[in-house]
Amino acid sequence: MVSKITSTKRHLRGTSIAEVLIAAGITGILVLVLVSISVLSGRSFAAFYNYVDLDDNNRIAMDTLTRDLRECNRVIACSASQLVVEDSDGVSITYAFNSGSKTLTRTKGASVRTLLAGCDALTFAIAQRNPIGGTYNVYPTATPVTAKVVNVSWNCSRMILGHKANTENVQTARIVIRRQG
Repeated sequence: MVSKITSTKRHLRGTSIAEVLIAAGITGILVLVLVSISVLSGRSFAAFYNYVDLDDNNRIAMDTLTRDLRECNRVIACSASQLVVEDSDGVSITYAFNSGSKTLTRTKGASVRTLLAGCDALTFAIAQRNPIGGTYNVYPTATPVTAKVVNVSWNCSRMILGHKANTENVQTARIVIRRQG
């Protein structure tokens, strides 16, 4: 008996140029999709962070302003961009909006603190406590001496990659001075 070992040889073939081009094209498209998703996610996270930071700053500024005004003795002076009140300890507190630097600062004595940055618009207005009949509006006051209510309104925004991407809705408050008679 003769035994014969037969071997089967496979025909080895290389990849063709067409297959390489198709694989490279599919890989390029997948890389492009992943890069696009990464860029979009990065922008979204930056926008979300800016919005949260903007909201926190607005809340802190409004809380500080409300606390100071409710406890103040009187309004000393008021214009559309500046409010000066006498604190309960007799020291004046000045809130000043600088439209050039887009900041709201609080000054008490030698202490100066920036409450808002990126503030596009801010206005102060003083009024009396008496409501206008049939409305929720109050009578405007002629002088700081008769001021019992301070109306404040502002709008802030932030930039992302050179574009104004986040804008906080207008923050508005009508704050009643409690200590004034």
